[in-house]
Order: sequence, then structure tokens, then C-alpha cells
Amino acid sequence: MGGGTPQSDAELLQAVREGNAAAYGQLYERHAAAARALARQLVRRSEVEDVVAESFTKILDLVGRGGGPESGFRTYLLTVVRRTVYDRSRIESRQVATGEIEEYDPGVPFVDPALVELEKSLIAKAFLSLPERWRAVLWHTEVERCKPAQVAPLLGLSPNGVAALAYRAREGLRQAYLQMHLGSPPKHDCRPVLGKMGAYVRDGLTRRDAKVVDEHVGACEECNGVLLELTDVNRGLRVMVGPLVAGPIFGGYATTLAKSAAGGGAGGLLRAFRRLWRGPRQQLAAMAGSMAVTVAVAAGLLLVTDEKPIARPTAAVPVAGPPPFAGEPMPVPVPVPLQSEEPTRVRPPARSPVKSPVTSGEPGKARLRATVEALGSLVRARPGIVGLRLRNYGEAPSEELTALVDLPSGVTLVPPARRDDRDTVGTVDGWACRPSGRDARCARAPLAAGQGTALFLRVRVAAEAPEGAGPAVRIDSGPLHVTAQAEDGVRTTGAPARFATDGKVAVRAIGNSLLTCPETADGCAEARKRRRGQRDNDLWPMTALDQDGSSGTGASSGAALSLPKGSKVVWAGLYWSASATTAGPIKVRPPGRRQYTLVKPDDVALRELPSGAVYQAYADVSELVSASNRNGTWWAADMPMEEGVSRHAGWSLVLIVTDPAEPYSQAMVLDAATVVGGSAGRVRIPLGGLSPAASPARVELVTWEGDADLKGDKVSLGSGALAPEGGDRDSSNVFDESSTGAAEMTFGVDVDTVGAELGVDPGLTIATDKDVVLFGVAALSVRARS
Repeated sequence: MGGGTPQSDAELLQAVREGNAAAYGQLYERHAAAARALARQLVRRSEVEDVVAESFTKILDLVGRGGGPESGFRTYLLTVVRRTVYDRSRIESRQVATGEIEEYDPGVPFVDPALVELEKSLIAKAFLSLPERWRAVLWHTEVERCKPAQVAPLLGLSPNGVAALAYRAREGLRQAYLQMHLGSPPKHDCRPVLGKMGAYVRDGLTRRDAKVVDEHVGACEECNGVLLELTDVNRGLRVMVGPLVAGPIFGGYATTLAKSAAGGGAGGLLRAFRRLWRGPRQQLAAMAGSMAVTVAVAAGLLLVTDEKPIARPTAAVPVAGPPPFAGEPMPVPVPVPLQSEEPTRVRPPARSPVKSPVTSGEPGKARLRATVEALGSLVRARPGIVGLRLRNYGEAPSEELTALVDLPSGVTLVPPARRDDRDTVGTVDGWACRPSGRDARCARAPLAAGQGTALFLRVRVAAEAPEGAGPAVRIDSGPLHVTAQAEDGVRTTGAPARFATDGKVAVRAIGNSLLTCPETADGCAEARKRRRGQRDNDLWPMTALDQDGSSGTGASSGAALSLPKGSKVVWAGLYWSASATTAGPIKVRPPGRRQYTLVKPDDVALRELPSGAVYQAYADVSELVSASNRNGTWWAADMPMEEGVSRHAGWSLVLIVTDPAEPYSQAMVLDAATVVGGSAGRVRIPLGGLSPAASPARVELVTWEGDADLKGDKVSLGSGALAPEGGDRDSSNVFDESSTGAAEMTFGVDVDTVGAELGVDPGLTIATDKDVVLFGVAALSVRARS
């Protein structure tokens, strides 16, 4: 991009994260008029500037902490303005304490009670499912009705580029809208017509197919309504999405914005901050803690007039990994929402592809060997982890280390969601990292002879990231220079890593079902004891299992956990799944406690099985498990689920723990949420980033909707079918509704342990001949090669 081309909102936000104060002033100049236009519909004229300043300040604080928007600044700002007004009114009416304000996520669309049904509309859901860049161009061009020339600077495109992006975004919206309709099973004869409607509205069907659609929608009222909405998605955006973001007063906002003149600049921001600082005590209270500091810092930053980044402490970067030869591994933070579109980038020619590992150095001096790999896989539209490992094979310590990690096009670094112990840079075996454009620059103290180090970077992969070369790294240590590149880059399928670490570590998993056969039915007692006959949730009207003896739960089950002596919890993830269209929280009770803790999902995957819609939910429960009596019976209760034939509902606790008795190992957890069976009877999941060639591995598998009496389920790590350690221990029927930690039949739930040696090209293969399952999670620990 030429020096005279304005920076896009995404580039300005990245510059703010890197310390460029003037960039935030430019964002203020671009969007302050819109914030005022909305604030004028919500508060008295005398309060408008206060609300605008407070909203910009909150976003500055979030961006400074690695959060906030990636590219869609305008909609994010409007959401924050509405939330700010709402919070101020609640404080003034004493409906909420000031400390509770910080719990809200201003990036989540704020829906007024009067508009609660609006959020459920399919066009709104489809819009919110789009990549952030697409949402931004649709908001500016279709909802606010700005001309492409006005939108071009915000997106860093030419006017023609804006028009082209808007066209693609509209098509994406139509496809997402159709998927929403297909997600709730339509009538049998409607499904093929719905699948053709996207092409129909683009005049992309043959005459014969177009006639089929015409005849069907003429007789089907529901499909006719779908066609009308697809044909006029622009109107749907203004009617549904406009109020969803700007509130019931969207019409007034749009009119006021059209009349407003852009301006204000950095000087306007300083005046707004001063006004805010002189504001009433209730208003200052709403910005307690770091917010007040942010106002003062922001005002100081904006006094700088040049474009150079301001010298300041390096911002926290999503880095995690253990001290590989001493200390305890550190967790990788929870991934944040994805940005799904990135411009194509050209890899610098200086980094020619080099097969890793590569060693550099001379006899009698430091000799470095580096590897870089995607852990599991880098999968489109999913978060992931890139792992860097470095070892000094020389006879002397290295000099200070600098690593420049070059990420593939469409793969970007994930900033930490918050600054707590797990996000703090510098505790991860001495590495400190910061963004370098869209890549990462990391530094570390010298590495002693014979020692190694590991570093893990959380990343997100755009929905349209191109397949191709993998991540690369260049490491400098005084006169030594070593480069490495991963063989595998972005994939369309696979299982990305949720968490990874190195050290004396091992994986464990337990689980149970929350449904069972009716206790009074003939044969149920035998089936629950895993005896022959009717060991299948498809053969029973499944009912809630409630074992905890508490009147406060309607469905509950326990599983026994036993960890190695002297172990500590590195990471713990809770997974739960059920036959249902909507996920929600689950209750968890650690051993020795009387009260349950409500756990909300951090991430939800929705899938379709022959029996209907299912979900898998995930939550990081590392803190809960670390603070509890870990050994003993863990209980889970009252998750969203449905009773009936072919229904399943269950949970699993997956852990990575230290084990003093284990050799130095690598461990990672992969989130698969993959349907296996039917047309996809065999699925291979790459295990990138692990030591290959004859390395003993332990694998914990979490699978949903397996059937004990349907044989043909097989699991392999490349050395033949593996038999699980529990259940029937049958290598040709792995998913037999048995779970580690539970003594009886766990209908529709499998938590299995298998062991084998990894081959040269590590991969986990899941195959089933007759069954269709949702393969949920794979947790692996493998001995690292010396």
C-alpha cells in the first residue's frame, strides 16, 4: 500500500496495539460523528460528549489490553455507546454496583429487552456469523448507506475494492442465511430447493432448475418468504441488523449521521477527555480502576504529533509454554473470537523454505537447532497454536535469542483477553514477545549448553486463509542465525490444538452420561451393568440420570479422578455434549464440596447427526480444578439436553498434569468436533508438532453418540487398530459407551484411553463401518526425543 493511501481501521487498531498514539486520534476523527449521532438519541445534549469520550476510552483500554475490535470499529463503537448509556443509567438508579460494569463484554451486541426477539431473527444470526470484515462493509454500505468512496479509507481499499468486497459479503450473507434455514430441519421437499436459492437470486441456475424453484416457491409459503428475504437482503439488514446494533432509535441515528459532518480530531478527543474528567462522581465511578488511568494516559499519548510508536513497555502477546527443563508448564490462554478474512501477503524472500530442524554453530561453541510447527492443524476459521522449539546442542551458552515468527497468510496472532498471571509475558521460560506487523517478534536470555526451550503462540486462521506454506522462524543469537519452516500450513479440515505444553507431563480424562434407560423397564438393569442386550441409547427412551442425591439437581452423574502422585494441574478443560439445538451452562462439583459451580461455555460447536442436531461445548476450568481436591469423584449436572429415543447427554473433564515419574514429554489437546460415519466413514486427524518416529504416546479420546452393539469402530495411530483400556476392550468396537471414571454403562458417551507408538507422520485415524459418531476431543502426551 502506498504511503499516500489512508490506513484502514484494522491497520490503525494494530498500530494502537503497538503503541502508536496518533492512530487512535485518526480512529476518533473517523467515527466520533457516528458516536455522537447515536448518543444524541439516548441522552441529553449536555451528556453527549461525556458518553462519547467514555466509550472511546473504554475501547482504548480494551485495545491496550489486547482485546477490542480487529477491523469492524464502527459497530463495536456503537455497541459500546449503548452499553455505556445503559450502565450509567443503572448506576444512577443504583441498580448495579460499579464493579459489575467491568464484567460486560462490550463486543457482544447489546440487545434491549424490547428487541430480544430481533436477535433471534435468522438474518441477524446470519449477519453475526460473518467474518468481521464482511460485517463492517455491509454495515457501512447497506445499513448506513455510505458510498464506496466514503468506506474505502476505513477498509484500506479502493472504491472499486469496496464494491467488490460488499458483493462478496452479500453473497456470504445469503449463504449464511440459507444455512440458518437448513440448520433447523425444513420439510423434506423444501431442502433441495433451499440449497438452490443462493444461485437462483444470482441468476446462476439452469432454466430447468430455475423452473423447479419457481414452481416450489409458488406453492410453499415458507420458501416464498425465504426467497423474498434473500432477494432483498439490504432491506433485511436495515430492518433487523440496524436496530440490533444501534437500538430501537436506529432511524434517528441514521438520519442524524447523514446530516453530521465528520471532524473533531485529536483535539476533540482531548477536550472530551477533559470534560469527562470534570464529570459527576457517578460517571467517574463507572470508570473505576484501570479506566481512570487510561483516560490520563490517552490524553498524554495524543499530545504526540508524529507517526512513530511511543516507547513503552511491550504489550502482552499470546505466548505460552513451559520451562522445558525446570519449573512447571504454563497454560495457553483461551482463544478469542476470530477474524475471518485477511488480505493476501507475500512471504519475504529472505526466508526461503528450509526443512526443519536446522542446526547452526561451530564446535566448541553454541549450536542451535530449531523447529516450528502448527500443533494439530491450522484449520480455516478456527483458533490454533504454533509451537517453536529450540535446543542448544553446543558446548557453550548462546548469546541472547531473538525469534521472528513468520505466520502464513491469513493467520494472525491472538492478543491476550486479559492481563493476568497466565497472560503475562516473561514468565514463559523467559520469552517475551510482541506483535511485529501480523507476525511475532520474541526475545529470550541466553540458552545454556545442552538445554532447550519451547514457545507456543495462539493464532487465529481466517475463513479464507489460503492453503500453502507453513509458519517459518528465523532465530538470531549473536553471530548465529538459524531458520526453520513447517511443512504444513493452513488446512480446510483437521483438529486445531486447544492447548499445548512440554515438560514432565501426562494427559488424563474422565466422564459420564446424564441420560440412562428407564430404571423400571425390563432389561435396563442388565444394560446398565454392561451385560449383553440393548446396550444402545437408540433402543431406549432415554431419561435423566440423577445420582448425586441432591434435590437441587434434575440430572447428575459422577466420575472418579485419580492423578499421579505429586502431580499438579497444568490445564483442565470441561467438555459437554447433548442432542439439542442450543447449548448452555453446566453445573460442576469438585470432590469434597457441597455446592455446585455454574460453568458457562467458552466455545460451542454445532453439528448434525442422523438423529438430529447436537452440540459440543467447552470451558477452561483450570483455575477451578487447581483450587480443588482433584482426586475423588467429580460431579456434573443440569446441562441443556433432551430426553427420548436416540438422545445423548454427557460430559468429560480433560486434563494435562505434571507427573514426576514421566520422562520429558510433549502434550496437547485437540478440539475435533468432527462427525465420523456415513459418507465420512474414515477421518484422519494430523498430529502436527509432535516428535515422530517410535515415540510412545498416550491418547485420551472423547466421543459422543457411540453405540455399544454396533461394531466396526476403530482407532489407529498408524500402527494398527488399538484396543481401549476400558469397556469391552475391543479394538473393533472402541466406542462402546464406556467412560473412564464411571463404573456403569455411559449411554451415548465414550471417554477412552489408548496407547501406541507414533510413526514418522503422526496422525490419528477414526473409522466406523455402521455407526455415526461425533468425535469430540483428543488429548495426547508423547515422550519427546532427546
